[in-house]
Amino acid sequence: MTTSIPVSRMYEAMRQTLELNWVSGKQGGSKQLAGDTVQKPSLALVGHLNFVHPNRVQVLGCAEMDYLRSLGNEAMAQAIRSLFSTELAAVIVANGEPVPADLLAASEASQTPLFTSPQASPQLMSVLSHYLTQVLAESVSVHGVMLEVIGLGVMITGDAAVGKSELALELITRGHRLIADDMVDMYKVAPETLETHCPPLLQDFLEVRGLGILNIRTLFGETAVKLQKNLKLIVHLKAPEDEPREGISRLDMHASSEVILGVTVPKVRIPVAAGRNLAVLVEVAARNHILRMRGINSAEQFIARQQQFLDGNT
Repeated sequence: MTTSIPVSRMYEAMRQTLELNWVSGKQGGSKQLAGDTVQKPSLALVGHLNFVHPNRVQVLGCAEMDYLRSLGNEAMAQAIRSLFSTELAAVIVANGEPVPADLLAASEASQTPLFTSPQASPQLMSVLSHYLTQVLAESVSVHGVMLEVIGLGVMITGDAAVGKSELALELITRGHRLIADDMVDMYKVAPETLETHCPPLLQDFLEVRGLGILNIRTLFGETAVKLQKNLKLIVHLKAPEDEPREGISRLDMHASSEVILGVTVPKVRIPVAAGRNLAVLVEVAARNHILRMRGINSAEQFIARQQQFLDGNT
């Protein structure tokens, strides 16, 4: 799990997107960013330093720069020194605003990276916050195959040699998309949201016993792969003899679930047997889950109809 990143990594990742120019404080590239909140230190400039959280990025926009310019030289220098006396990770001057000499001096003295950008501060803060949310999110790697099935993020799990990759290959030939094979990286980007990615080393590849390593992008085209997808459903493949009969719910497909990084994910168990069309079963499981998210529950409809029939015969 990544809890912090150096400022230099943030700069390299966002320098083109945000048009960043590193103007001073280059000795502080190793300073750690430990939060995904990007702040505007308006209150800090007037002395309320308790509103400045350490190890965060501070953005100076038009309002902040106008306020600094409204101060006298000594008052401006004092406001800037007070701001840099806190544990800042980095400062970005947005909107193409000119950088006062006192700001450059404070950046160098405290070894705090100072960047400039021509972009408007609201847009810059939105993009940077989204990047930090992803890179600093809680994460875990899970064994399985991740796919997009009819627009839904589905992860196929099961024991080794149960047929996960073969099932994934059949689903891909039916028009669905591969996210990751063998190892799935998951990031908790929101309280109830797990975003899945493929490790860079495995990107585009699928291993199928008897065929070896396949490049899905090359074989099936650009539309057969996707970089990321939110996990919504787990399909677990089990040999029939491994599934206790008394533990199977024949009415509710979501009789079980799995908790990953504190997020509860619905889980479907599908017994593997000769002659079963697993690709169709996974597609139907995905469609049924979409219906459930819309408030349509087939099992509840059947139970209600059964109860209505019993009431009519009493």
